[in-house]
Amino acid sequence: MARSGEPQREVRNLVLVLGDQLDLDSAAFDGFEASRDVVLQMEVMEETSYIPQHKKRIAYFLASMRHFRDELAARGRRVHYVEIDAPENTGRFETEIARAQQMLRPSRTIVVEPGDWRVAEKLRRLVQPPELRNDRHFLCSRDEFATFSEWHPRPILETFYRAMRRKTGLLMDREGRPVGGSWNFDAENRKSFGKTSPPLPSRPTCAPDALTAQVLRLVALRFADSPGKLDDFDLPVTRAQALTQMEDFVAKRLPLFGTYQDAMRSGEPFLYHSVLSGPLNLHQLRPLEVVQSALQSRSAPLNALEGFVRQIIGWREFVRGIYWRRMPHYAEENALGAELPMPRFYWTGETEMRCLAEAIGHTIDHAYAHHIERLMVLGLFAMLLGVRPYDVHRWHMSMFWDAIDWVSLPNTLGMSQHGDGGIVGTKPYAASGNYINRMSDHCRHCRFDPKQATGENACPFTTLYWNFLDKHRKRFATNGRMNNQYANLDRKDAAELRAIRRQAAKISDAAA
Repeated sequence: MARSGEPQREVRNLVLVLGDQLDLDSAAFDGFEASRDVVLQMEVMEETSYIPQHKKRIAYFLASMRHFRDELAARGRRVHYVEIDAPENTGRFETEIARAQQMLRPSRTIVVEPGDWRVAEKLRRLVQPPELRNDRHFLCSRDEFATFSEWHPRPILETFYRAMRRKTGLLMDREGRPVGGSWNFDAENRKSFGKTSPPLPSRPTCAPDALTAQVLRLVALRFADSPGKLDDFDLPVTRAQALTQMEDFVAKRLPLFGTYQDAMRSGEPFLYHSVLSGPLNLHQLRPLEVVQSALQSRSAPLNALEGFVRQIIGWREFVRGIYWRRMPHYAEENALGAELPMPRFYWTGETEMRCLAEAIGHTIDHAYAHHIERLMVLGLFAMLLGVRPYDVHRWHMSMFWDAIDWVSLPNTLGMSQHGDGGIVGTKPYAASGNYINRMSDHCRHCRFDPKQATGENACPFTTLYWNFLDKHRKRFATNGRMNNQYANLDRKDAAELRAIRRQAAKISDAAA
């Protein structure tokens, strides 16, 4: 293994491996010859500081990259690795790549297409731009999605998901029909825990080895002012650890994942969720192997299998396609004209709203919250309040260890905030405190009443929900999927609506 500054033999190909491309079978390594090619990996300060980042997120990336470096070296591949605290490290992608090219004099530089548009632009503008190879980690290439979009000018998830099921043959019978006679089983996947619920299985932990411990000390010292905590760091920083977590999920949590995938419970950040998004997004796991592992389960019912398959081959691939079709202008979308900054308590958890305190607390402690907390608590409040959608995305990127730009932007700006005006979702995910009360135990421990929209004990979610519908009536009243919501709004008289608007204004002022 070669480190920065060491002399090199003649180099044919310089293979650039980005921090979210940690796959030994990556297309970047096609034709790799250990005697003539060198791998380039870089830890650059720019990537840890362009937004504030949770300490665990920084540690996860650095520890995963260093373990991957050592795995490459163990397989006989030369690695030119630049650590973040190396004296000669310039701290930027462009200058570090140029420095490596000048030092190693490769005939060409190779990289798999980046997942982040910002990084792709940096590479494109290099004096010696690298050769781009398709990322075969994904089941739908960018070109395939472009073709799909030409056939479906306004693509929706359900249409895309069915196309992916047909393409892969997953959960399809021999006649080309969906197994079980239905494409999805959402109706069976909306159960709350109630007063009695099954015991939660334990999750495997990944105790830090010496290399990870070294990274944790570095992050604690160098990024002391970054948000979040490093306590009990147990993230899977190698493929072997990620495979162990995948197998444990399939055996222990997948059987009840579907039924309870939208449920929340106080003090429980993980529940039956797989928590495999991080290893998938860093390419430590491959989507097809994860899905195939789930389908080999002998105890998981069809509703759980289908719900999990839809997340991996449907939603995950769909948002990536949207991202690359719409960038860079997608990041500027703000269809609802939301202009408030992200509330300060999203960084601290200091709020009387129990559901938000729980979800933010999970984020601070674990750099993680499961998808319903992200969408229907953290995202919902920001949308109802009127926070700038890109600010919500930036916060999401800052605070979650599994956040990658191509995943986060369509999920936050599009699905969560409806900032794209309906590109990702055909209606906003707008709900009152009654939804949170139905799907969790938070409200019974909260001083606010989800049934009240005005008054001292009114739930801010409920107040802001009615205000949101009222404020955006012109845009959404003709949306057929929101007929019931507007029928309920129309039952409120003018005096009640004025009171709701006044209370909503106070909530907005207090949150700013």
